[in-house]
Amino acid sequence: MISGTLVKILGIVLLIVVAVVLILGIGTLFKGGETSKKYSNKLMQLRVLLQFLAIVALVCFAYFFKN
Repeated sequence: MISGTLVKILGIVLLIVVAVVLILGIGTLFKGGETSKKYSNKLMQLRVLLQFLAIVALVCFAYFFKN
């Protein structure tokens, strides 16, 4: 079974991944030009998907690994 430490590490990794994609998306948005048109919207859509997955995972962790 998954230990409590591994669950905490997975939760932190998920949150860091969401934060990195958010920062990349905002950076691309402010850069403007062709890069912004090509990647900004896709990065924000990816952020929303990753946020959803992170929230679902954290809720599952909280439900299955509550003390």
